[in-house]
Amino acid sequence: MNLPLETLTPDQRLIKEIQDNCDISDARDHGIYSMCSLVLKLRNLYKWERGLEPWNEPDSAALLEWIDARETYWEEIGDKDFKPLTINGQSCAADDVETVNGAHGDLLLFYGAGHGRSMKAIFFLAEVIDRLNVEECPIVLLGREHAREMASPFAMVQEGQVVLRTEPLRYFLYDHIQELRASCRSSFRFFLNSHGLLAEGVLNQQSLKEKIDEIAIEERALFIYHEIGELLENSMSSETLGKMIGRFPGSMIEFVSRAVRDVLADTHPRGVLAHLVREEKVSTLSLFVSFVDGLRQELFPELGTAWKGFLEHENWDELEQARICCRERTKRLAEKIEEIAESSENQPDKAVRNRFNDAVLVPLGLEIPEL
Repeated sequence: MNLPLETLTPDQRLIKEIQDNCDISDARDHGIYSMCSLVLKLRNLYKWERGLEPWNEPDSAALLEWIDARETYWEEIGDKDFKPLTINGQSCAADDVETVNGAHGDLLLFYGAGHGRSMKAIFFLAEVIDRLNVEECPIVLLGREHAREMASPFAMVQEGQVVLRTEPLRYFLYDHIQELRASCRSSFRFFLNSHGLLAEGVLNQQSLKEKIDEIAIEERALFIYHEIGELLENSMSSETLGKMIGRFPGSMIEFVSRAVRDVLADTHPRGVLAHLVREEKVSTLSLFVSFVDGLRQELFPELGTAWKGFLEHENWDELEQARICCRERTKRLAEKIEEIAESSENQPDKAVRNRFNDAVLVPLGLEIPEL
């Protein structure tokens, strides 16, 4: 498709309305983040507002002054409702993506709205780079963004299509590589080496700057196929996940339920791991393995063993067997979560937590959180 993005002149009134809603979302729900995570997200939002590259670090004093002003602004707007959007002179709700996107008959702009971690509202407006069809699923690749909030998930499913946002993806990849550059994790070192980013065992920062766009394109299949797995997965519905998150936001119930859904997406027969095995994409496999940590690692212990075996004798079949084994076990876990969600409507929170702890956390060997 390769659209002529430089010719776009979006409706400035619409951009302001969407950005106002982005700011309201940040004001309402910035408390879901730890202090460290909040500062990192605000730093990248600051960079985006000023058109800075991921590696352009702002002056500390200027950034702190901006954060202080942003927090003051949040206090002023934190209790406001999301604003309606003006489309062709008519008003529509902030979450009415069908109307907003339907108004852009040229398909050059894409409006996104949904919910992320702990049900934080997500809004953005971006230029369309391309539209693809992968595994019979429609894919929308986005470029320059005109409005966004600070969470800015770089991949998501909306209205039955997978959406990949290039700007947030570039920031994510750069930050992730910086965070793990001193890591001894074999998968991550393999990934860096496969892209020629190591010089005498040390990350070559100049090479990373030069190659970040190439890496984002070459590795985007990892994120596209994860979302395809999300779109096609039916072992645990998005409605169940939304119900558990809506009732227990920011809790172990949310984090484990999300991790279960993520692992099911990753191990779906048409999801990311199956795709990597079929296509024998070694670089993307190494990046995928480096991402599987925390709760996902607890749910997918076979992956580490299969990766070590792969390094020794490049056995793709072992990875496929690990996928199948993990998927079958995780599906049984998802069934338990579905049962709890379906029967929880008239139960008090404490009873639901206890059922979740007994049926999910204890069998996984996870610590039961104190209330």
